[in-house]
Amino acid sequence: MNEDIVKKRDPLVVVGCAKGYTKDELLSNLPRHCKFSPLLIKQINLTPEVIFRNSGTPMAKKINRMMREVSTEAYRAKQFTRTEINNRGVLFGVVMLKHRVVDRVLEYFHERWPQCIICLYNEYTKKTILIDERGIIQEIVLPLKEVVEKVSENRPMIPYFEDIQFSGKEIFKTLYKSQFISERENHPYFKKMIPDKCFNLPGMRKGIERRFRYKKLDDFTR
Repeated sequence: MNEDIVKKRDPLVVVGCAKGYTKDELLSNLPRHCKFSPLLIKQINLTPEVIFRNSGTPMAKKINRMMREVSTEAYRAKQFTRTEINNRGVLFGVVMLKHRVVDRVLEYFHERWPQCIICLYNEYTKKTILIDERGIIQEIVLPLKEVVEKVSENRPMIPYFEDIQFSGKEIFKTLYKSQFISERENHPYFKKMIPDKCFNLPGMRKGIERRFRYKKLDDFTR
């Protein structure tokens, strides 16, 4: 029998584009999951990598699902966190992260605003985590407002940040109005990009997205 045919019938052989995660990815990122157990590391080490890349067993499916939950939470926090900035160059916002991914979110904002101190209050842990200009991350058991005031004390007022202070609500209001002109109207896509569960995130609970999501085109032309 042709060897290629045998390989294609073998459920443990990855044909074409590989799926799932490598062992290195699993060992590096699975500990971020809130339900991580050291037992999972033992299972990963004892299981051939191809099983995970094919989700070949119930255990592999569970671990791959946990990995997706970690990456999805980090991605949505980057996408939907609404931040403000003061005239001392302190950028701040609120997140709700049950997995250990706040460092990834902070590093994302740090790359965009390297000259700022970024403070994120995690509603899940009741802690404020910040990253400074050097990329050093600290965790502080204080409300966001107190942390922002404290780190702002010894920073000078900077005209540049004074000029770019903004209201996130106004920015997104302008953005979504521009998306709902007749040539761009695509409500199914809007709903796909912002699933219902995303409206439970801190930045989206009172977000303008909910209002724009269900409006009809005529509502924008009155």
